[in-house]
Amino acid sequence: MTTSEHTEPTRLRSVAADGWRFGLIALIAFLTLVDLFATQAILPSLVVKFGVSRATMGFAVNASTFGMAVAGIAIALFGRGIDRRNGIWISLVILAIPTTLLSQTDSIVVFALLRIAQGLCMSTAFTLTMAYLAEHFSARQTTSALAAYVTGNVASNFFGRLMSAAVADTFGISSNFLTFAALNLFGAALVWFTLQKTSAMMRGDGTGGTARGDWKAPLQNVELRACFAIGFLILFVFIGTFTYVNFQLVAVPLSLTPMALGVVYFVFLPSMLTTPLAGRVASRLGPRAGVGLTLGLAIAGLLLLLAPSLPVVLAGMALVAIGTFLAQAIATGHVSRTASRDRAAASGIYLASYYGGGLAGSFVIGQVYDRIGWTACVAVLVAVLASAIAIARVLQTPKA
Repeated sequence: MTTSEHTEPTRLRSVAADGWRFGLIALIAFLTLVDLFATQAILPSLVVKFGVSRATMGFAVNASTFGMAVAGIAIALFGRGIDRRNGIWISLVILAIPTTLLSQTDSIVVFALLRIAQGLCMSTAFTLTMAYLAEHFSARQTTSALAAYVTGNVASNFFGRLMSAAVADTFGISSNFLTFAALNLFGAALVWFTLQKTSAMMRGDGTGGTARGDWKAPLQNVELRACFAIGFLILFVFIGTFTYVNFQLVAVPLSLTPMALGVVYFVFLPSMLTTPLAGRVASRLGPRAGVGLTLGLAIAGLLLLLAPSLPVVLAGMALVAIGTFLAQAIATGHVSRTASRDRAAASGIYLASYYGGGLAGSFVIGQVYDRIGWTACVAVLVAVLASAIAIARVLQTPKA
């Protein structure tokens, strides 16, 4: 048997193993982040249940992003000694507790606090998984693994919203949260049985310095500061759009039912196909043009949301999702390439900025929606993305 005949089965086994491994990573990502945006699909029903304004309910639902930001910073700073696998599965088990309690509360304040608790748990699992992937794969495999994780994140946006709307419409809001609590526990079991036990979180890059001492460098880097601002603005727009467009979809003239509102989130399906292409877009166009092009698509999508036609609105939602997910993936990759020995700190700052933007978007767009209306919301969102495109002009194509 020739050498090529020997190597072909080996290559096929390697491809199959990578396919299984990356599919598993995507599933873990899905189960980790499925709670984050699924609740947005039942916002109109929650407004009725709690008897509060749309802005108040939108802010409470997205309070989870505050927890995400806080935990991202905390893990980057203090999590070096945390075992990855144990940290991930324990976070998912704990996540099931506030998720279950959400099914029982009638207080909007308690609801918001429980959403913050969910964010703390999700971000902890998310950050530890990022560290696990970086330590267990080669540079080439890590790129694919991160793409798989982002794809699982996109899938959680799609299937999570669809599932949330279907369960809430069929069995009630309480059953919705109990269903997601069960998914949290399934994710914990999956991590326990599939990931290898590891030690030491985010080692100090061989310098022996503390993580806190590495935080000044990312903030002094112009390109990294630009990426942090872009991340903030991207989730500002994403949360602001997909939180309050729900109210437009159920209002006249679109007048969708709660179940139909869930089906609308098939608009995230194209993003599952386009997001893995972010690396190619950045390589071909560079980060500056890549962010500009993808956010330009999102701006076009935002303008379509003003149409009174459901197909046009759905096309707009799809473009906003495609553009923001691609831009976010490009910005995340640029942070990783630009940061040197302070990647942990840079990632922590980016994560905090990203989710901080989501909380700000929920609050600001909610106030604009209640006081002025949807057209004004779209104008603000377009201006925010235009600002992100302008900021991206400082980004430089990394040297090979």
